[in-house]
Amino acid sequence: MGPGQRHLRRRCIPVRQFQVLRVSGQIQFMMITPFNKPHMTGKELSYIAEANFKGMLAGDGHFTARCHQWLEKNTTAHRALLTHSCTAALEMSALLLDIQPGDEIIMPSYTFVSTANAFVLRGGVPVFVDIREDTLNLDERLIEAAITPRTRAIVPVHYAGVGCEMDTILDIARRHNLMVVEDAAQGMMSTYKGRPLGSLGHLGAYSFHETKNVISGEGGALLVNTPELVQRAEIIREKGTDRSRFFRGEVDKYTWQDIGSSYLPGELIAAFLWAQLEDSERITNNRLACWKRYHRLLKPLEDAGVLRRPIIPKECQHNAHMYYILLAPGIDRQRILQAMREQDIGSVFHYVPLHTAPAAKRHARTHGDLHVTTRQAERLIRLPLWVDISARQQEQVVQILKQNLLSGARGQRFQLQGRSDAGPLGN
Repeated sequence: MGPGQRHLRRRCIPVRQFQVLRVSGQIQFMMITPFNKPHMTGKELSYIAEANFKGMLAGDGHFTARCHQWLEKNTTAHRALLTHSCTAALEMSALLLDIQPGDEIIMPSYTFVSTANAFVLRGGVPVFVDIREDTLNLDERLIEAAITPRTRAIVPVHYAGVGCEMDTILDIARRHNLMVVEDAAQGMMSTYKGRPLGSLGHLGAYSFHETKNVISGEGGALLVNTPELVQRAEIIREKGTDRSRFFRGEVDKYTWQDIGSSYLPGELIAAFLWAQLEDSERITNNRLACWKRYHRLLKPLEDAGVLRRPIIPKECQHNAHMYYILLAPGIDRQRILQAMREQDIGSVFHYVPLHTAPAAKRHARTHGDLHVTTRQAERLIRLPLWVDISARQQEQVVQILKQNLLSGARGQRFQLQGRSDAGPLGN
């Protein structure tokens, strides 16, 4: 061992894997369970080294081409374009739709800020519509009443990788001559009636952020499902130039053609992503096994009336992006989260609804009172879930959750709206 290696060894700090607890007078060792652990397949570093050896580290190289081909084959998109984030893919969508100041875009409030910001940057006005009680997706029954002469697009967000009611949404869009942009940030490897999420609307956006199922650290993709938009999408992505056509030998030089920006990721990101895409089926199957284990373990607590498990419609096949619970009314969520933190369990809430944010007063409006959004957002807790979470860790998560929920319920049974025993993977 050389001096440098000795120095590194001295500086290594062991990661604590267990904590010691006294439960009912007995000493127990509890595993530390973070909310998420980014998963690596084992090929990422070798592919990054290969990209370095090839000598092309800027975007649209060998590994980007592989990722594009995989996405196009597995989603049936006319064109897939890697971006440096899902945010970038959504911003490209707003440019492709030529959103102008005052144009309205219908979307849920229960979503990440990028869903709204992408259109606000072009002067668009997000119109927030309430979500469904069961899936927490955009309530398709409320969309038509929110349409005005200024409406340009509908942006369904596939929450937790569970598809929105896309047939109805697409029918509304067709009848009103609107565009549909799927925010499928969480939807990689999920389907609606057998069709991949992101491939049903005119445009779709994926995320490969480290918190997602298939990752590249940061990263995303735009799925262009309308052939007429492909060429302009390439131009917008390449800083407003026809550089992509130049590299394909279709023009003898590339020039400034349109507005655009630099939306493509470097080759190191694409190399990492390629390792993940190759293994995406195994990743998804492993996560589904963990999801189903939670679902089985939590059924008694749903039967006791202290929580509701996720509901998966029969036409949807999800990807186990997350496992969330909805607490019964009257249970103090902050108390439960604090108790989980004290046991080193990384359980968290999710979005603060956008319509309650300060920026919404300046840039957006709501249609209706969004009472379901507000209620569900206040009750939701996400449980730890990643590819390699162990059965023991999941059992401990549920056991600690059970102890704190039942002690807080004081014997009262809560009546929840909706139950989770419907659809595939519902039991």
